[in-house]
Amino acid sequence: MPRRAEAENVIRFTKTAVAALTLRNGQSERTAWDLEVPGFGIRIRASGNRSWVIRAPRSGGDSRLHTIGSANSIDLASARRTAREKLAETALGGDPTKARREARAQAAVTFGSLIDRYVAHKEAQGRRGATIYGIKNHLNNHWQPLHDRPLSAITKAEIAIRHREIAADSPHAADRALSILSTFFGWAMRDGLVDANPAANANKATVPTKRERVLTNAELVAVWRECRDDDYGRIVRLLILTGLRLREVAGMRWSEINRATGHWDIPAARMKNRRPHDVPLPAAALAILAEVPEQAGRDFVFGSGEGAFSGFSKAKKAMDKRLGSSVGKWTQHDLRRTTDTGMNSIGILPHIVEAVLSHVSGHRAGVAGIYNRAKYLPERRDALERWEKFVFALL
Repeated sequence: MPRRAEAENVIRFTKTAVAALTLRNGQSERTAWDLEVPGFGIRIRASGNRSWVIRAPRSGGDSRLHTIGSANSIDLASARRTAREKLAETALGGDPTKARREARAQAAVTFGSLIDRYVAHKEAQGRRGATIYGIKNHLNNHWQPLHDRPLSAITKAEIAIRHREIAADSPHAADRALSILSTFFGWAMRDGLVDANPAANANKATVPTKRERVLTNAELVAVWRECRDDDYGRIVRLLILTGLRLREVAGMRWSEINRATGHWDIPAARMKNRRPHDVPLPAAALAILAEVPEQAGRDFVFGSGEGAFSGFSKAKKAMDKRLGSSVGKWTQHDLRRTTDTGMNSIGILPHIVEAVLSHVSGHRAGVAGIYNRAKYLPERRDALERWEKFVFALL
């Protein structure tokens, strides 16, 4: 019970008695206390606001008023029960406002405010530039409607709704955005920012399938011939000649190329398997690079501006339009699989093909990969030259 409480401010709380409480003349605020539960009261203000409160003692004999909630939305029985629990918690040394303060702190941490911190974390892990670009793109653009939401308040339902909205334009982009969001929440959980991952186990927009598309010889010829003398056309032809991944070729830098020896040294940071890769470039690949105009102060071979080449979607759509019905539905990654299959079909040994493509599987996986560090540089150059000869024979 509050110190020096006036007798008329201490009553047995009933629904009728509480409703009859009013301010006296000249008062802007009044607090009345319950006889049944000492320390439980109701605070009335001139604004009409009526709040359930408790007065919890603190060390040193002092006390502090804590609000339970609005008397307009919480009934007397519920407020009295909550007051008993919080007063008991206080008697045991607890803090009755801890949960509320923590909730306010969590509400101040919005999804959007953490994106830069998460990206910095990924950069510190040494993620490739293309990976960082994708993370930024999805979190900043696809999930922009969630930026102002407290991280702990984001629900599975609103993620599912936004995922369907993205899927209406691109199911694959929607699933990729969902995967990145789920990874983001996993990081937030490990960092103690949230207790659960609302993006986990969500329904996908696409049916997961393992692509096995390999272009026929006729299709490979058609794609080669529809490549124009521009960045995208040169990138596609290099994909065919080397069997490397799209981002590895598109992100090529002049500083990685040794023209004297005809080698292209890709650093580990740019490889998917995080291993450096030495590519003995065949004559046709070197000829393609010789046609690329160098830009002063720019290390990237393809594209313009600050980053590597972009605009794959638009360029491929234009190529598909030129190809018409001569080539079935294909992706740029299908060229890697086509080169893999083609090299094996002309008699190049499987472990050499894996070395050419920088595969960490099959002959180079597990314990075998740890102990078999041979680079097979002469064999890889021979394989790429044989593949080049085969492609030009088709042409």
